[in-house]
Amino acid sequence: MTKSFLQSAGWEEFQKSVGNKVFRVDDVLLIQKSLPFNKCYFYIPRADIDIDKVKELAKKENCIFLRIEPADKLQVTSYKLQKVADVQPSKTVILDLEKSEEEILKDMHQKTRYNIRLAEKKGVKIKELNDFEVFWNLMEETTKRDKFRGHGKEYYEKMLSLTPNPSPRGRGELNIKLYAAEYEGKVLAVGIFVFYDDTATYLHGASTHENKNVMAPYLLHWEMIKLAKKQGYKYYDFYGIDEQKWAGITRFKKGFSTEETNYPGAFDVVFNKGWYILYKIFKKMRKII
Repeated sequence: MTKSFLQSAGWEEFQKSVGNKVFRVDDVLLIQKSLPFNKCYFYIPRADIDIDKVKELAKKENCIFLRIEPADKLQVTSYKLQKVADVQPSKTVILDLEKSEEEILKDMHQKTRYNIRLAEKKGVKIKELNDFEVFWNLMEETTKRDKFRGHGKEYYEKMLSLTPNPSPRGRGELNIKLYAAEYEGKVLAVGIFVFYDDTATYLHGASTHENKNVMAPYLLHWEMIKLAKKQGYKYYDFYGIDEQKWAGITRFKKGFSTEETNYPGAFDVVFNKGWYILYKIFKKMRKII
């Protein structure tokens, strides 16, 4: 794989649309996150950078630290790095789409193959979805049921409203599409899929427990894997597993492949120690409150 969609021009535009100030340093995307008292910090997803160059910009922008999630192993630096909680998942499952469909199926857990065939026999259909409210209703149901915090409605709306590339596959363009699994006229599962460079990524998803026995999410992913492969993408990224935090989701995703991809995780580089201490205290207080 090459550059992440999180470093694309399209993702830069999306960040601006949700109110974040953005910069490019050596073509690396820096997202500025606002803090109280006219302070801020920089966030760099899935990239590395010369931190000295960021420090110069941080002084101008009144940013107190840099949060960075490298795509590969950490580069040697003279700055002290503080490990912090992930922003993007540091573990994922990535399928090699250059394998044949038969090989991909063979690598799956037997139960996953069975559930795909079952969904096909039950008549589950996969389609591109243009009804945002259907997605949002399922997302609200899923976050409440599974007790996790999603983004706000406007965040997803703006993400899905990014102007798509008119061609089936523009390698340098970011395409974000919404697909759904439908059974007897009702949408049972939805997914936001990102197509960029050589990778198709399953970014967000939701489902209902209604008609759970028809295994709609399994067929949704299998059809999206086949679509990405047909369009020439090399990888299919399930985007996030964690046996502790998301046991059920992780079990589902690893049914398609047990090969994990691990990233270094998130690190803070502190430029203003005093303000950083206050930031950490403020974060702890918010959790308590």
